[in-house]
Amino acid sequence: MIYQIEIAETGERFAAQADESLLQAASNAGVALPHDCQLGGCGTCRVKVIRGAHEYEEFPFGLSQEEADAGYALACQARARSDMLIGAAQAGADVSAPTVVQARVIDVSVLGPDVRRLAVALPESLELKFNPGQYMNVLLENGERRSFSMASAAGAQALDFHIKRVPGGRFTDGGLSALRAGDALDVELPLGIFRFHAEDYRPLVMVATGTGLAPVKAILESLMDDPDCPPVSLYWGARTQADLYLHDEIQQWGARLYEFQYVPVLSRPHEGWSGRRGYVQHAVCEDFADLSEHAVYLCGSPAMIDDARHRFLQRGASIDHLYTDSFTFQHEAETQSLHQERETS
Repeated sequence: MIYQIEIAETGERFAAQADESLLQAASNAGVALPHDCQLGGCGTCRVKVIRGAHEYEEFPFGLSQEEADAGYALACQARARSDMLIGAAQAGADVSAPTVVQARVIDVSVLGPDVRRLAVALPESLELKFNPGQYMNVLLENGERRSFSMASAAGAQALDFHIKRVPGGRFTDGGLSALRAGDALDVELPLGIFRFHAEDYRPLVMVATGTGLAPVKAILESLMDDPDCPPVSLYWGARTQADLYLHDEIQQWGARLYEFQYVPVLSRPHEGWSGRRGYVQHAVCEDFADLSEHAVYLCGSPAMIDDARHRFLQRGASIDHLYTDSFTFQHEAETQSLHQERETS
């Protein structure tokens, strides 16, 4: 069977075979749908099924049952079983199309244990427009890609990235340490749909683990000194105090953000730690009995995001105002074709 799929926002149409995913069918037809891991884990390709039927060979990890019940599906795993009308997430208006450019390394420096800051300069001729929260791909010589979220607000030609070393990683444990100021680096950007949704008009609860802080930092920097900045609660989870690599800087953000609350949470604290202990999503649940009026942003490990999503929905969080950016990683020995070498605590 062949089914006709229409995207509500753009009116684009494509045909889908019964044995191919919606993402595969769209790609074959030259229709762009946001995606990342293509394994059903990251949730980037989430679409709203407005009309029609679909099914999965196996229910994807990156989609909660609550989201499925509300009509959401993951395009990389869903297979059409009728003609469909879907709503696809967009990167937002006035954003540059992804392009491959040669950046120049400004600096590689230490941020914390196993975390490095990579600063790159883009070509001066490049007029890049991106949303804080988006990411770039580093293109390796063997054709593979590694994805890293931009930790910088839009408008700068120099971009920062927080990169965690993955043991055995081709780039994070190899190529990154060999980079020097002035080196060329082929990159593709901007990519992804994780961004601030100003149209929500809701207080923000932002939850990150490890280097999942990077896109959250970019978003919050874009809101600094903005008179329309909503109240912000930032919960950052890490293993130890040493892993809170921007702890001192974050404590200064309150002077430039509206009603800013910062809560660091450690899962493996030393005896002298006087702050919150445990898992970061649990701390949020301890502080918020009702999340129905908030916009929630989750960025970091898939395990945290999956657990947080379930717990927060039970506390009234709106599925339509819950945004995720799930970090996965690729080890050289792995055979799965994951696109990201991003990992968090």
